[in-house]
Amino acid sequence: MKKVAFNGKRPTATTPANPDDWVADRDKPPTEPAKRLTINVPLGLHRRIKIQCAQQELVIADVVRELLERRFPELQNQEPGAGQGAQQHDGS
Repeated sequence: MKKVAFNGKRPTATTPANPDDWVADRDKPPTEPAKRLTINVPLGLHRRIKIQCAQQELVIADVVRELLERRFPELQNQEPGAGQGAQQHDGS
């Protein structure tokens, strides 16, 4: 049976640089609950993403979240779930 060792997580761009930063961050409110998003991408694109993230010491998930935040900014005066995806369609 193959044994896999799990080491600590890779550093991300959002990881505090030193313990003092971490202690200062403890007063922040908890983040909102998360949902998993699974997508298929072409093998060549996946390789490019993985290589460039590794070279820049980034985590793919953090980069994807950043891109999605830029593409879908939070709008002022909008209730959660009130975006275009929440509109009712009558099928016509």
